[in-house]
Amino acid sequence: MSTLAALLPAVPALGWAVHAWWLHSRLTTARRDPLTGLWTREAFTRRARRLLRDPRAVVVLADVDHFKQINDTHGHAAGDLLLATVAARLAHGTHGGVVGRLGGDEFAAVVIDRDGTAAERLDVLARVLARPVDTAPQVHTTVSLGWVRAADYRGEDLSALLRRADEAMYAAKRSGRSGPRRARLGRLLGSVAGRRPGRRGAA
Repeated sequence: MSTLAALLPAVPALGWAVHAWWLHSRLTTARRDPLTGLWTREAFTRRARRLLRDPRAVVVLADVDHFKQINDTHGHAAGDLLLATVAARLAHGTHGGVVGRLGGDEFAAVVIDRDGTAAERLDVLARVLARPVDTAPQVHTTVSLGWVRAADYRGEDLSALLRRADEAMYAAKRSGRSGPRRARLGRLLGSVAGRRPGRRGAA
């Protein structure tokens, strides 16, 4: 039997393997935000729910402050650059967790706090996020952070924990102080999304 004849049965299998790789690549790309490279809301949710099985999980919500002002002053290209920079810094600062862009200038992360230093690490992250964009020093603003330990609210799902982080994040934004705000213990007040100022949608 010739070498060519021996290889012929493998050709269909190779074709299917290439097709499967291409399909997986397309699906993965579809689950990534095209501007920031972070997971989209749906993809983030699936991965975040898996991490929440760990009682050490921490849920973080981040919102870029004065984003409309950045767009109005420097243009939408500068706004996109700022979002991409925030996304990269969030991904680096929450290494080992999962980070997603929920839409517009809002991001979320779930990380495992293995050594109990989440508060200190988020303080550092807030300062890093406030640094000017490396390639455009005139483009900079703060980022409000709210966070919650899943262990403080056993039995609550990702949606409820995100609402708690949302409340904490907007409390930090209203206070005007820099630095992340931890969700307080007690009753969930409900989402404050309806009171948010308008902002540009997802890119």
